[in-house]
Amino acid sequence: MKPDVPLALQKLAGSLLVEIAPAVGVDYLQRNTGISAIMLQLASEEWERAAARRVEENEALRAIFRDAAAVASDAALCARLAAAAAGTDADLRISALEAANASLRALLIELHAHVETLDAPDARRLEDALWAELRRSTERRALSLAPF
Repeated sequence: MKPDVPLALQKLAGSLLVEIAPAVGVDYLQRNTGISAIMLQLASEEWERAAARRVEENEALRAIFRDAAAVASDAALCARLAAAAAGTDADLRISALEAANASLRALLIELHAHVETLDAPDARRLEDALWAELRRSTERRALSLAPF
């Protein structure tokens, strides 16, 4: 039998909220049981969209890096941007996607710091694109934490 992970987590959350929490006599433990149920519900929702959200964000960062190569003036940074832009998410395990995302975000920070030193219209457009992606990324992450 292959378990349906989101369904299993939702059933556990429901059981904790409806059956276990009311039966726990200590108020502190009852609240902790309720919080655990909410965390299970959030985990079930994140399970469903986790890989897609990370792949989407990683590709958005790589697209920025492809455009940034024409704007950046530091040769070493341009080489790292080109290498990152050519990358793919071949391993779709969440841990691998998170590691790739952390690496891409570190490069994004470096790129952002570099672009802020440039005085050119292309640099301002790239900076606007960086901020726009950071806003979209924040929205994607907020959706994964939205209450059910």
